[in-house]
Amino acid sequence: MNVNSSPAPRWAVWAAHLTTLVVLPSGLWRIALALGHPAGYTEEGFVPFQSPTAKVYMVALSVVCEALAFLTVGLVRPWGETTPRWIPLIGGRTVRPMAAVIPAALGALALTVLWWNVPWWWTFPHDDMTDTGKLVVGILYQPLILWGPLLGAVTVAYYRRRRPRPTP
Repeated sequence: MNVNSSPAPRWAVWAAHLTTLVVLPSGLWRIALALGHPAGYTEEGFVPFQSPTAKVYMVALSVVCEALAFLTVGLVRPWGETTPRWIPLIGGRTVRPMAAVIPAALGALALTVLWWNVPWWWTFPHDDMTDTGKLVVGILYQPLILWGPLLGAVTVAYYRRRRPRPTP
């Protein structure tokens, strides 16, 4: 069996890069909270975000989300086909297609389920937020609904491009 290694379709490259951007607004909002800006919360509602633990959590969550979103780019770049040489033990090895497809597909499914209700943000009570804060935070979180579907589409493109083909 031969593994196909054709270039990623242009739409998949755009979608992969867009994935990193849809995660950015909510991450920047959490970092603003960690830096001490109430970012839409009332004075009382902001209290839980002022502890050192909460601040570390919000920054870590933002960094981890952005790093996970960036992994989508690997599905359209050469480092998603061959691990970079600088990575200990596995550097320079070919990535088996299903080793990328299975986690990416599960991630796409999980993200779609996690963020499906974001469009209805404004229908939920947010007593700890100002009216403006509720509006702004809702807008900043709306792009997250695209994360799962974008990852899913790029994953399908990766699979189609890299699936094993019978040797002639």
